[in-house]
Amino acid sequence: MHTLFPVANYSLIYYNFLLVTTIFIFIGSLITSLESPINLKSKNYVGFIFFILILLFIGLRPINFRFGDMVIYNIEFENYIKGAAFDTKKEFLFESFKYFFAKNLNATSFFFVCAFLYIAPLYFATKKLFVDYSFYAFYLLVISFSFWAYATNGIRNGIATSLFIFAITRDSKIVKWTLLLAIIFIHKSILITVIIYLFVTKFNYTKTYLFLWFICIPLSLVLGNYLEQFFLGFGFADEKLKLYLEGVNQVQEGVTLVIGFRWDFLLYSSIGVIASWYFIVVKKFEDKTYSLICNTYLISNAIWILVIRVSYSNRFAYMSWFLMALVIIYPMLKSKIFDNQHVIIGSITILYFTFTYLFDFILI
Repeated sequence: MHTLFPVANYSLIYYNFLLVTTIFIFIGSLITSLESPINLKSKNYVGFIFFILILLFIGLRPINFRFGDMVIYNIEFENYIKGAAFDTKKEFLFESFKYFFAKNLNATSFFFVCAFLYIAPLYFATKKLFVDYSFYAFYLLVISFSFWAYATNGIRNGIATSLFIFAITRDSKIVKWTLLLAIIFIHKSILITVIIYLFVTKFNYTKTYLFLWFICIPLSLVLGNYLEQFFLGFGFADEKLKLYLEGVNQVQEGVTLVIGFRWDFLLYSSIGVIASWYFIVVKKFEDKTYSLICNTYLISNAIWILVIRVSYSNRFAYMSWFLMALVIIYPMLKSKIFDNQHVIIGSITILYFTFTYLFDFILI
């Protein structure tokens, strides 16, 4: 497939495009107020253009080993074209989607639609939640640590988590729970997140979950190896999960292979914990959707801490990390929290992206 850019330069172009954009967003926050009609109108246009550019760049990338699982999916795609039987052992919805495209269209269209299903739900979910202020939330989601990895490598996982965010922003309970049920058949690991979300809709106790998160750190330090074996023997021991727990290379995930207690990941995760505590406990910000997002994040991340030593720890951490941008930015797009709120948002954006740029691009 002919490509506009050399394959080796895709990450370079992507992260430096985001770097320049982030700098402009920060500068803009210094010279305009958040509520300014000019600012909101320009951000609305910029947000749509940004969405299209990111979709085209990711969706039309070449099929190449640099994009990890993309090559594996393409091999399976080609096997279907050659007449292979439908694989009933895999998640039914995603496999049916792959099978349909293999029989009726081509690999390029398949991967483009995969990118659309990953990016578009975030764009429309933030539009629903924040209306005129949606650009800031959408942008923070895109510059999140691991966003690129799950757009190009952990494709099914990325689609499932984006559709989860889209689902929980729906007003209709029928639509919401139908979508949440459906995405389990895209990537079954999302079942844990769906169960947690269902649980926190019934038991919405942020302070308790904050305490639980902190308790899981010493528990993991003392009982980590036992807990990993417990998960393997408690119905979670499918073949791929065993690989994650027992040790496989994770370079394609945008992280360095380190087996042990991931203090760096824990520090990153604590950003969402601190934001939850600050806005809900300190600032008394009350919003049901935000509380559900925070509580889902806290419990999901606490579970990850219990298996933090495993070599593919980032796969488990991502089941909470994909919510972090919303945990951080949500209250500031819904309420007046700070006097110089636009500057705060701009500063958070540049600091948040600094972590992504450092760990996803510089160090890797």
